[in-house]
Amino acid sequence: MGHYVLPGNPPVDVTLRRSARARRISLRVSGVDGRVTLTMPPGVAERTALEFANEKAAWLRAQLSRQPDMTEVRIGSDLPVEGRLRHITPGSGRRIQLSGDTLMVPAPPETAPRRVQAWLKARARDQLAAASDHHARAIGRSYARLTLRDTRSRWGSCTHDAGLMYSWRLILAPREVLDYVAAHEIAHLVEMNHSRAFWEIVARLCPGYEAPRRWLRENGAELHRYRFE
Repeated sequence: MGHYVLPGNPPVDVTLRRSARARRISLRVSGVDGRVTLTMPPGVAERTALEFANEKAAWLRAQLSRQPDMTEVRIGSDLPVEGRLRHITPGSGRRIQLSGDTLMVPAPPETAPRRVQAWLKARARDQLAAASDHHARAIGRSYARLTLRDTRSRWGSCTHDAGLMYSWRLILAPREVLDYVAAHEIAHLVEMNHSRAFWEIVARLCPGYEAPRRWLRENGAELHRYRFE
């Protein structure tokens, strides 16, 4: 992996990636967070790939202009927790506290992004484990493990050996959305497909799942706009 800044107004950060499977130079703008990736096949000089990126500069900026604004999480910013916008303020004591629409984070303020992210992950694990346990009991199945990631292509997955994976950013979404994703993945313990039988299980576990599923399709990308760096 390399890095290049495409000059112009505004400058564009480009991640350089070489892939043995690539057959041609490609330029991709992530629809989730606006990251720009320039992929090069073997044998193509980096200079040639950068010339390609410069030729596509106008197209790149047009794509980036359509991306949602990113929000840096810090003291004073707003952040959704369980689908409700909370204002991050300085707090006392040693632990983060959630009270109504306020998320109180103890000093020092420069540690707030990291601490809020860790707090969100812990809260996501608790709620996803509770929802997964509830739905697994309902169908008489069990899962082997539960892991959290910051995935950009999917909100959850279920492996053939009954391992569950979820995006911790589901804690930012309304509770019914998190519950739907848990029901969806637990249903895969019975049907490792998206057949009619699978959706019948989802409907039994999560009646009215169409609404949270639609919410995720329409609003899910917004959950990736929050940065904790």
